[in-house]
Amino acid sequence: MHPRKTELAHTVLQAHRAPLDLRQRRALILCDGKRSLAELALLLGNDTPVLIAQLQHSGYLQGDDERVVPAVMPTSATPVTPVVERRRSMVAARIYVLDILALQRNPTAAQLHRVLQATREEEDTINALQLALAHLPAITSHGYAQRVRGRLQEVLPEAYLAAVLEGTPLPS
Repeated sequence: MHPRKTELAHTVLQAHRAPLDLRQRRALILCDGKRSLAELALLLGNDTPVLIAQLQHSGYLQGDDERVVPAVMPTSATPVTPVVERRRSMVAARIYVLDILALQRNPTAAQLHRVLQATREEEDTINALQLALAHLPAITSHGYAQRVRGRLQEVLPEAYLAAVLEGTPLPS
């Protein structure tokens, strides 16, 4: 099977306020009708057949033979949650936020970028990430800021989640 995007998928990918999470968007972008399911699994992880089936069922993808990939199709009553364990890293979170801030054409974002870039200690990095997250809704749209928070939830080490996202102190 070589899944490809439907018109709905093209429309949703062009809209920045689409109802897709980052992993679903990534999958849609990669489904060009040329990559096989096996190739997509190498790029997206072991749960790719379920993810592709979910996107196909939602009308975002179509395949050569129009059949749903897994034998058991998840129903709307049973939400699909990826089981893939992702590596979490403070460095990855820092780089991600630096990149997000660099994309903004705003003096506040430029200042926040310099502050975060200058951090060397763990506590300073956490404070700079908190500061960037606090200012992001004023610099960008609320939806964009929420997607950034969601991505940080995926990449931040669990020990730092509450400190960065909710501003709670780190355990001693």
